[in-house]
Amino acid sequence: MAELDYTIEIPDQPFWSQKDRGTAGKEAGPRQPVVILLGWGGCRDKNLAKYSAIYHTRGCVVIRYTAPWHLVFFSESLGIPSLRVLAQRLLELLFHYEIEKEPLLFHVFSNAGVMLYRYVLDLLQTHQRFCRLRVVGTIFDSGPGHSNLLGALRALAAILQHRPAALRCLLLAAFALVVVLFHVLLAPLTALFHTHFYHRLQDAGSRWPELYLYSKADKVVLARDVERMVEARLSHQVLVRSVDFVSSAHVSHLRDYPTYYTSLCANFMHTCMHC
Repeated sequence: MAELDYTIEIPDQPFWSQKDRGTAGKEAGPRQPVVILLGWGGCRDKNLAKYSAIYHTRGCVVIRYTAPWHLVFFSESLGIPSLRVLAQRLLELLFHYEIEKEPLLFHVFSNAGVMLYRYVLDLLQTHQRFCRLRVVGTIFDSGPGHSNLLGALRALAAILQHRPAALRCLLLAAFALVVVLFHVLLAPLTALFHTHFYHRLQDAGSRWPELYLYSKADKVVLARDVERMVEARLSHQVLVRSVDFVSSAHVSHLRDYPTYYTSLCANFMHTCMHC
């Protein structure tokens, strides 16, 4: 497990008290929900910790992880499924900590989190060991987006802001070239061996509830992309709720609306636990 730079928080007080379990004993209900936070590109653990507190203070086990930005922006853009290995290691943590039987909630941020999450979905459906995991819901914050090169460049520029100017310009130019080459000029060819994460999520076979938190003011992931995804998931008979924060920037909804955001996440989690 050393290869995965993750953080896990295990609460002292479990989500379900003995009273909640009733007289049927310990096995009458789940002990502690597990929440996996998948961070946005360039996200630091201290940033995710603010979201982690929503769940940890309510008695949930929380795992925080952010995929390396170079895999998100370059490997995935080139159609190289490097994130699949990370997704598998992430799910293996549940067995390592012996929490694989607990209800599982994902909280996914921006396209970086979504790119990793798409491989989690694949593994949940195709890997014998992971098929028995019980996912109860997924929250999407500021995503998913589709084919917004300008937004992706803004996100990468924010990650590289402390790098030397020459290196920053080189990497931004390289990323733009990769996107144009593989997703515009060679789109028919690349589609043969690698499904875009956005399309993969649109047609995902998962049927647990989904909550989409987005904003029309987001300049990285366009609101219309999120709204299109919501429509697609509803067409698959998935229980979906979406909330437009209207004025908050990309992955800034908790910062701008802390009480409202927290209540949305906590209420969604409780609803999923009782479905």
